[in-house]
Amino acid sequence: MIRTILLTTVAAALMAGPVLAQAPDTAGEARARRILERTPLIDGHNDLPWALRQNHGNDPHAVDLTANLDASTELHTDIPRLRAGGMGGQFWSVYVPATLTPPDAAVATFEQIDTVKRLVAAHPDVFELATTADDIQRIHRRGRIASLIGMEGGYSIDDSLGLLREFFDAGARYITLTHSKTTTWADSATDAPKWGGLSPFGEDVVREMNRLGMMVDLSHVSEETMLDAMRVSDAPVIFSHSSARAVTAHPRNVPDSVLRQLPQDGGVVMVTFVPGFVSETVRTWNSARSAEDARLKSLNPGAPAAVTAGLATWTTAHPEPVATIADVVAHIQHVRDVAGIDHVGLGGDYDGVDSLPVGLEGVDAYPRLLAALMANGWTEADIRKLAGENVLRVMRAVEATAASKRGERPGLAQLPATGAPE
Repeated sequence: MIRTILLTTVAAALMAGPVLAQAPDTAGEARARRILERTPLIDGHNDLPWALRQNHGNDPHAVDLTANLDASTELHTDIPRLRAGGMGGQFWSVYVPATLTPPDAAVATFEQIDTVKRLVAAHPDVFELATTADDIQRIHRRGRIASLIGMEGGYSIDDSLGLLREFFDAGARYITLTHSKTTTWADSATDAPKWGGLSPFGEDVVREMNRLGMMVDLSHVSEETMLDAMRVSDAPVIFSHSSARAVTAHPRNVPDSVLRQLPQDGGVVMVTFVPGFVSETVRTWNSARSAEDARLKSLNPGAPAAVTAGLATWTTAHPEPVATIADVVAHIQHVRDVAGIDHVGLGGDYDGVDSLPVGLEGVDAYPRLLAALMANGWTEADIRKLAGENVLRVMRAVEATAASKRGERPGLAQLPATGAPE
């Protein structure tokens, strides 16, 4: 397996004490950067717009993104690090919490789309809006970073195909069908199921996305929803930020039953870097900590200070483990082994998480990851597919599907007023 070299090094470091930084493969990273000069690196998911909303007054000018912010802020993203990472195309996530009501989520999503456009306008020499595969390649050739918009959470369409169309017209080019909660038409991976996958209205949403030319993103959805969407969709699907469940048993990850169908579907899994999704040790620690938190709350009702103190004591006794670049390499290799080289990509989830694997702490880390893969036998042709060619192929297939449906009328399906199973 591809983990052999990296995991041996990491295992030795773990036995010796704290995880040590990997020795830099400067030649490998330089080789990776040369590849990225010709092939745009396209990342499927970055939450910088939400970080700006939460911590910087929703103002792209409130933080100096032209400076390397690694040591001065909590941001994982800035322009120098994007350049160092060889970024060619970035899907900026316009995430809003699943706790919002659908009308409030719709408003907040449009505001996030506006944030992306203001971010691009603030740095026109660096970013340019893109909506097609051709846009990405044209912008990359000009030396700029193609900026695309991806919606996270189908609740934002407020059960309205008309609103879905307005989001497309505003520039959104994928929708993650659910987030952490099951919606009125699709089951989430991390919530109780209601529909056994997609409801009939959910199938209509997928069909209208096909007609428009909007990618169906299956990160966050249940396995049944994945299979339903792949069955219904006439275009390939994506997973904008997911990893492999066979490697880390988190329900957010993609099971082999789905990976094996990707060659027929044509879709791509953009492997994410979230520690709890790529490290089984981190996942089990997170689960144990959540269980302890629940136990302390049951023992100390109405006493949050006691819960906080108890959880601090538990954490001291059970130090938090870390994920590493080797864990991410293992997920990328597993997706390749099961689905094939044509069906794997990258979706880091930078600025959407509190911590990141050792070696992948910021958006400048992509050449380091690509160098690790090449050190384990990946060819330049393989790296080009992983970095961007696979996503470009999917985008062109989605665009072609929409072109073939150009004469079809817009969908008019509505969810039953009760929201009951259909």
